[in-house]
Amino acid sequence: MTQYLLSVYQPDGPAPEPDVLAKIADDLDALNQEMVSAGAWVFSGGLCAPTTATVLRARGGDVLVTDGPYTEGKEYLGGFTIVEAPDLDVALGWGRKLTRATTLPIEVRPFAHHAGAGSH
Repeated sequence: MTQYLLSVYQPDGPAPEPDVLAKIADDLDALNQEMVSAGAWVFSGGLCAPTTATVLRARGGDVLVTDGPYTEGKEYLGGFTIVEAPDLDVALGWGRKLTRATTLPIEVRPFAHHAGAGSH
């Protein structure tokens, strides 16, 4: 089994109305339960706004610390889910369900396997 990162990209700007958010939350809860039941769910979480980010950059022998997101953009990483799947097609199936539940774009990427790292 390979682990896949399903990244949720949300637009910058105000949050949707409470009734819209409530339906999204219910749909996400149902999808998470479906993934758990299928043995695919590993971990998921939402992120605070990009303005809460702190960026660390190596500069020579020092590490510079700056406030704010790494990049400014119209969309940002708002949350993610990690799933285990036998192949990309199955991971894309979970991604399709996640984009329907969140109504937002989802990027699906496999984790890289490096020599010496544990495999899943």
